[in-house]
Amino acid sequence: MTERKTEALAAELIDALRARGLRLSFAESCTGGMIASAVTDIAGASNIFSGSAVTYDNAAKENILGVSHETLAEHGAVSEECAREMAEGSKRIFSSDVALSVTGIAGPGGAVPGKPTGTVWFGCASWKGTEAFKCLFRGNREEVRAATVERALLHLLSLCGSSCAGR
Repeated sequence: MTERKTEALAAELIDALRARGLRLSFAESCTGGMIASAVTDIAGASNIFSGSAVTYDNAAKENILGVSHETLAEHGAVSEECAREMAEGSKRIFSSDVALSVTGIAGPGGAVPGKPTGTVWFGCASWKGTEAFKCLFRGNREEVRAATVERALLHLLSLCGSSCAGR
């Protein structure tokens, strides 16, 4: 994904959220704040953006976002359950209307059986409830993280009914 495409997606997302009077927040692990950075790089982000928690460590996921210790012990940080709880925690602590979370294995190491490098779980908490979905991205660490940012922005645009969601 190019920087220009990321910028265009983020700008369209800001416009879509502003038009609907919605506030946005994030909880990021494998992207380390890249999604929040993509949004806040756009002038006008303060109209829709509440905040973000970069919770790379499991203790941060528990202590900041409220992810349960049991979830992490039973399913791991890279799981549907963790992504859901991260999104719900972000929505709660930032009082946002929409919260998106990402947790994954960007590589080059970290793969475990059933969770190869490039596995990323997304969580989204909104007026529609909480959903989670998994993507498997190919490429090096930088490519996996960039693909995660693009997919996050596209998902949020789809949720908000934006015209570019089909791109």
